[in-house]
Amino acid sequence: MGRAFEFRKARKMKRWGQMAKTFTRIGKDIVIAVKEGGPDPESNSRLRAVMQNAKAANMPKDNVERAIKRAVSKDQNDYKEIVYEGYGPHGIAVVVECATDNPTRTVAAVRSYFTRAGGSLGTTGSLDFLFERKCIFKVKAKEGLDVEELELELIDYGADDIGQDEEEIIIYGEFESFGAIQKYLEENEFEIVSSEFERIPMDTKELNEEAEEEIEKMLGKFQDDDDVQNVFHNMK
Repeated sequence: MGRAFEFRKARKMKRWGQMAKTFTRIGKDIVIAVKEGGPDPESNSRLRAVMQNAKAANMPKDNVERAIKRAVSKDQNDYKEIVYEGYGPHGIAVVVECATDNPTRTVAAVRSYFTRAGGSLGTTGSLDFLFERKCIFKVKAKEGLDVEELELELIDYGADDIGQDEEEIIIYGEFESFGAIQKYLEENEFEIVSSEFERIPMDTKELNEEAEEEIEKMLGKFQDDDDVQNVFHNMK
């Protein structure tokens, strides 16, 4: 069928693989949210946020409902949220957020990804000073909305920056302000597209192309691991 067909097939398989990984990550988020606050999204704000993210990722409704049913089942293992920190090659700082039912397995895998790349696993909290934790909301822009006025309004709720990307408003806020911002947006009937937490590097390191490839290869190992939810780094 030719090289063009093989290229399209490979690209499609990669996209499906990324989609499956995203669905797995969101499925874990659902389980954690339900275990923490119950299966009713009306009374569980964390579950509402995860379900919004599932919709934004085009996760089928059946998958979401199955994840909620699994979470309330006695057979479902609890996931523990753990953050690992370390340095990759060339002094690049890396923070790995995990959700696991077997911390022993997870820490062994994370350590191996660092050491095989020539890096090292550090102690908890050792890289806190290099990253700033933020909550980020994406909402649909309302017709006639004054973004500057919205920004002034949301400052009182912990937001510190607002931008616009085509038809979406992007709101950045302090980590601790997630609940207050979410409540404001819901009470004022904004359609929340997605919400998440990010670790934004205070400073970044620029590397040459060869060094970047080494880092990307290591990051790929983390991202392919089912126990890993998010990976953040300070490579430019």
